[in-house]
Amino acid sequence: MTLTELKYIVALARERHFGRAAEACFVSQPTLSVAIKKLEDELGVQLFERGGSEVAVTPVGEQIVEQAQHVLEQSNAIREIAAQGRDPLAGPLRVGVIYTIGPYLLPHLVRRMIDDAPQMPLLHQENDTVKLLELLRQGDIDVAIVADPFPDAGLVTQAVYDEPFIVAVPKHHPWAKRKKIRSEELKEQTMLLLGAGHCFRDHVLEVCPELSRFSQASAGIQKTFEGSSLETIRHMVASGIGVTVLPKMVRPDMSDDGLLTYLPFEAPEPYRRVSLAWRKSYSRRPAIEALRKAILQAGLPGVTMLPDEPAVSH
Repeated sequence: MTLTELKYIVALARERHFGRAAEACFVSQPTLSVAIKKLEDELGVQLFERGGSEVAVTPVGEQIVEQAQHVLEQSNAIREIAAQGRDPLAGPLRVGVIYTIGPYLLPHLVRRMIDDAPQMPLLHQENDTVKLLELLRQGDIDVAIVADPFPDAGLVTQAVYDEPFIVAVPKHHPWAKRKKIRSEELKEQTMLLLGAGHCFRDHVLEVCPELSRFSQASAGIQKTFEGSSLETIRHMVASGIGVTVLPKMVRPDMSDDGLLTYLPFEAPEPYRRVSLAWRKSYSRRPAIEALRKAILQAGLPGVTMLPDEPAVSH
């Protein structure tokens, strides 16, 4: 039994005619007829009823043809895997991105990848850091784009860029006329934060640790409120509820948007480091390198690229 013989019986079952099946397989009709008869003799069953102009598939033939289709599909999958081995940039790359990076990075990245590696489409999904690392270790994604720090045991990581933080305040807020903000001043304001489980919330609390004490009501006054996404928080700030800290790619040019004013921090500016993470066993290293190159060359506004950072195995 050969893959060629299986291809012949699938074609004959589809065409119901020896001549058309032979034409579809680019062989002569006698060649196809002899091969199918040889397979029937080997299996000891009749796959097709021959008579008149049409060919009918026997009940057992239908079952065997169905299995033959599966075998041919699997053989094609093996060829695709082998092709990816010869060309690691061939085939999709499954990328996970945290929620606070995806909306601002992916439009630039996808456009760049289409130009640089059109044969390697990105299949991306957004999630929080903990879930992405779980998917990465399970093999459900190939690489994660996350912000340091994160649990990196058993992974390889490589930094890509540093992104400063900025302060967003309502347009008529007293700070709106300021040039810069000191991080310790944040504790004087009602702060809007992402909910627990978002790594960016932890980053903001690192900028101003005093905010941790105000995450619950103190002396009857709630000093922080939570939102489910950065866009939700921006709208809450615009309504005058409080102020917030955002990654700079949300508003890289720092211009007022009619509702909010964006302000930089005084030096040293707080920032987050964005890195790639992948499994040590992952074999398509050139695909990771192509992804990193695309990010470095995507022209991301407001960030500092880190082209010389090495990959680190943990």
